[in-house]
Amino acid sequence: MTEHLAATGAPVHAIELDSSLARKLQHLTQQFPNLTVIPGDVLQADISAMAAGRRVRVYGNLPYYITSPILHRLFGFADLIDEIHIVIQTEVAERLTAQPKSKSYGYLSVVTQLYARPELVLRIPREAFRPPPEVDSSLVTLRFPGERSKLALSDKGQFLDFVKLCFAQKRKTLVNNLRSMASPNRVRETLEQLGLRADARAEQLSVALLAGLHRQLQSHQDERNTSI
Repeated sequence: MTEHLAATGAPVHAIELDSSLARKLQHLTQQFPNLTVIPGDVLQADISAMAAGRRVRVYGNLPYYITSPILHRLFGFADLIDEIHIVIQTEVAERLTAQPKSKSYGYLSVVTQLYARPELVLRIPREAFRPPPEVDSSLVTLRFPGERSKLALSDKGQFLDFVKLCFAQKRKTLVNNLRSMASPNRVRETLEQLGLRADARAEQLSVALLAGLHRQLQSHQDERNTSI
């Protein structure tokens, strides 16, 4: 993959944690002066320093057990990224691209779709790898920006904390999951204002509806704190 990318002539930064693989990549720099090998952990990588003012595309075969932390790290640089193309476990790919009311839809779906527009491009059977893994894989493309470009979110971190609370116990209703934030009656009233049933669950709400619910509940909470 690195060789194909470097052959385009564009600046390529290859991040590799495995020292033996990093040494092999280093040999490619003799053929491709546009290639920079960065031995280290992508979870610590400073994408903005690598970008040096340019827009970025990210390509990779992600370690399946840390796919979510890597994505969260990359989302921290969302304003610099145009596209991400990654091979990941199919089960996770389905979660990234899941829509409301589907069994795979959850917190990871929301955070991904907040930042990007995900597409499951290609399913890759385990037999395509040597040695074959125990799971199937998929190629996923994330195109930026996502829903956040349409939403007036004053604090993305606060909103994502709210989403975690909504999905804390997936089979419970929002009225129950949000008890620590607002009274059941207040949550029911807000759901009704949004045209939703009182027994709605987080898995039924789109990113935009979750943002609307958060905005109204947070506004009510701020009003109460001000009056106190």
